[in-house]
Amino acid sequence: MRGAKPIAMTRTSEKRAQLLQLGAAEVIASQEQDLVAEINRITDGKGPRVVFDPVGGPGVAKIAQVMPAGGLFFQYGSLDARDLSIPVIEILGRHLTFRGYEIFEITADAEKLSRAKRFIFEGLQSGKLKPLIDKTFAFDDIVEAHQYMEANGQVGKIVVTL
Repeated sequence: MRGAKPIAMTRTSEKRAQLLQLGAAEVIASQEQDLVAEINRITDGKGPRVVFDPVGGPGVAKIAQVMPAGGLFFQYGSLDARDLSIPVIEILGRHLTFRGYEIFEITADAEKLSRAKRFIFEGLQSGKLKPLIDKTFAFDDIVEAHQYMEANGQVGKIVVTL
């Protein structure tokens, strides 16, 4: 997006340096900082026009509270599967759009899947898409891989090879 300012959110400051190195302009540590105050500070009180959220849960209401009129919120995961609790007045009063996405939207449609595969393949070949792999484990080390994931120290994907 032209003019976009990527703001990353993580629970603690441990991953801050890595997220900044990967392209985040700002990083908010949600368990250490006041989420609403930080968003307002970073956006000069304007709020985020577009939000991509893989987590969900109670934090969504806080983000919605500071989104500007016409804001667009993409929910593409549910690491926190609790229901979203957003006052309807927040949505209606500022004409917010909430859009859910899950992988089956693409994989259930042969044409969309074909286009997605082509996009990914061409992106990987050209170098425009660069997957971030944190660590690779052999299948025999699956227990260690799972423990590594549970420790939540990774930035990027954990790969298990056969």
